[in-house]
Amino acid sequence: MTNEKLLNTAFSLSIITIFYNVVEGIISVYYGLEDESLSLLGFGTDSFVEVISGIGIAHMVLRMKFSKVENRDKFERQALRITGAGFYILTLGIIVGAIFNIIENNKPETTFPGLIISGISIITMFFLMRYKKQIGVKMNSEAIIADANCTKSCLYLSIVLLVSSGLYEIFEIGYIDIIGSLIIGWFVFKEGKEAFDKVKQNKIACSCNNNCNK
Repeated sequence: MTNEKLLNTAFSLSIITIFYNVVEGIISVYYGLEDESLSLLGFGTDSFVEVISGIGIAHMVLRMKFSKVENRDKFERQALRITGAGFYILTLGIIVGAIFNIIENNKPETTFPGLIISGISIITMFFLMRYKKQIGVKMNSEAIIADANCTKSCLYLSIVLLVSSGLYEIFEIGYIDIIGSLIIGWFVFKEGKEAFDKVKQNKIACSCNNNCNK
């Protein structure tokens, strides 16, 4: 497969990631509010913030069609700043929501939608991560490999949602959903920090505390 075809595939995967996160975000936020599940609501809101990051990545891949990309341009750096700020705001919102639920002793009506959504997300993110990594390796592109590695964060969030939703369905203890939401909040905060770190580094390379070859 030629580099042009590989880049077209990488761009298609970035667009799929964007649209998937939009749909996932809408459905997750709806059921998060409907069932009063803070973990699902946080997960869904995270998907919307990921859309901004995804647009920056799609823009980067598009640039790679015309020249070698080693540094982030102004658009990509601004997208990262917005993404980082969004993650920090979301982290604060999750913490406030967790405190409110503890005080009011609120708990979800059900977390079954979280089980379904997280299951679909795990499968989707696994294959997106795998194919992005394959393309990055074939092209010897640190930028695309870094994007694939960062997709792991979405995979980890999905696993957290799956576990917390499953445990709540079994035991129906409100604190399980709160703990799940706080773990998601920790991942979200970490993503926000990484976004701002990328702006400072400017040069595109493998990040997210992952090795390129792993």
